[in-house]
Amino acid sequence: MNNDLRNRWIWGFTQGAENWNGRLAMLAFLFIVLFELFSSTPVLSLFIFFDLYKLYG
Repeated sequence: MNNDLRNRWIWGFTQGAENWNGRLAMLAFLFIVLFELFSSTPVLSLFIFFDLYKLYG
């Protein structure tokens, strides 16, 4: 793929879209890990319907 098209925002399953999807997924994963590390609160427990600690323990 041409380097000038690599980071362009083009709709569909393109190499650029897959690059952006991967970058955003890595940032989201890092945010979740840091949030759980510093707050000692699981992210899923912030949502009432996913609070497994209250349902099963």
